[in-house]
Amino acid sequence: MTHPAPYDADPGQQRDELHAERYRAVASRDARFDGQFVTAVHSTGIYCRPSCPARTPRTEGVTFYRTSAAAHLAGFRACKRCLPEATPGSPEWDLREDVAGRAVRLVLDGVVEREGVPGLAARVGYSERQLNRIMTEELGAGPKALSRAHRAQTARTLLTSSDLPVADVAFAAGFASVRQFNDTVREVFALTPTELRARRAPGPGLRPADDGWLHVHLPARAPFDLQGLLDWHALHALPRLEHVERDGTGRVTAYGRLLTLPGGPARFTASAPVPGTAGSGAGRAGVALRVRLTSLSDLPTLVARVRALFDLDADPEAVDAVLAADPLLAPAVARVPGIRLPGAVDAHEVVFRTLIGQQVSVAAARTAQTRLVAALGEPVDPALAADGLLFPTAATIAARGHEVLRGPAARVDTILRVAGMLADGSLVVDAGQSLADLRAGLLAVKGIGPWTADYVALRVRHHPDVFLHSDLAVRNGAQELGLPGGARELSLRSEQTAPWRSYLTMHCWRPIVDRASAAAEAAAATTTHQEDER
Repeated sequence: MTHPAPYDADPGQQRDELHAERYRAVASRDARFDGQFVTAVHSTGIYCRPSCPARTPRTEGVTFYRTSAAAHLAGFRACKRCLPEATPGSPEWDLREDVAGRAVRLVLDGVVEREGVPGLAARVGYSERQLNRIMTEELGAGPKALSRAHRAQTARTLLTSSDLPVADVAFAAGFASVRQFNDTVREVFALTPTELRARRAPGPGLRPADDGWLHVHLPARAPFDLQGLLDWHALHALPRLEHVERDGTGRVTAYGRLLTLPGGPARFTASAPVPGTAGSGAGRAGVALRVRLTSLSDLPTLVARVRALFDLDADPEAVDAVLAADPLLAPAVARVPGIRLPGAVDAHEVVFRTLIGQQVSVAAARTAQTRLVAALGEPVDPALAADGLLFPTAATIAARGHEVLRGPAARVDTILRVAGMLADGSLVVDAGQSLADLRAGLLAVKGIGPWTADYVALRVRHHPDVFLHSDLAVRNGAQELGLPGGARELSLRSEQTAPWRSYLTMHCWRPIVDRASAAAEAAAATTTHQEDER
């Protein structure tokens, strides 16, 4: 049997250097590399995360694989001690612009489960045979194997963090049958699903029947600025579509929203892990997620989109090291370590909200967007969210947007034009595109300029190296940090922080978000005090 090419299967000196680099990470049990590669131990037949606490094997006794799927195909099983599937994903997929990177992003979004390998190949513009060859050469596993590994990871998460019946876990993880689920779990983890569930941390499980939610912990690499993302999303939240929870001081403690998934509407709420709450991941960096779904099979897609929304796969130490090398940015990085990018759960929604929000304040944009949702949003089952509305589809906006949209005629025309193009497929905007293709497609539309294309790329493509140098708020924030305020000078200065310029954008926005959040907290605290007095 011919095994897939391992991660260190590059020729000559480069191969030896890659192997030595990864072996040093394993020898030091460096958790920063968890999720970026796995270590397959020849003597035991298992693969581990780099930070596994087990005794470090000899350097000649290990092979490093870029993906767990490649390790599966080579005949290795997952370590029962370090649980290599319970790690953040690799930040590599947000950086890579090649076919393999684009395909992985689509696999994580569930395209293989919904459309099969032919659908995935069509999306990236290659034949099935070409795509299989490229992904096997680059990653050690083809689309089917990667999708299978992703399903196994979702299954492990559900088995250990929820009390869903095992049969429900099978379908929620995307398996076509319980038998397929049982076989895959046994093969990957060398345990039956029941045995895997029995190995979870002691304590009562979180039963969906208790509060109507399914609870899942999504890990992230530390440091993780969750509060900054909660504040950012709260600042832009639209009534009836999104919801924000605050504590008695007005601080944002949770953000959630409705969204449309392939199986129907869904709702989630994201917050910090709560100490003492079983299955929430308390004490670990990440997000405690509460979920309600129309179809359990949508869970992997929802998890992938929430991971992107909260930038959970980022490598914060790598980002912070580059940004902090600039003396003017070092204080900001020290003040907010682990800053993250706000991603997207619905690419088309981001496009429309961006177009509506051009050249107006956040408050004015939110007012116009709220009016659009109220007029054209589709109601959901009250059991999912009382009085909740989904963001209107491109087809709905194309047909009825003229009834609701206000502002300059040229902007309204652009929005309606974009809606029609998204609806008929002549304009494609999704996370599977390369940065160049996404920007080119948007810029080809009359009325869309570079700022809009770049902002959509930062949110939808979740690209880590986009700097919005022409954004007035970014320039004002940059001046507060001591950076140049002119667009050209700021753009040149930002090149020092490549390939993490999107995170520089977030640091420049941060003073504005902090002031808005402080004002919202003060208003919420005042309202609470007045209610208490009454």
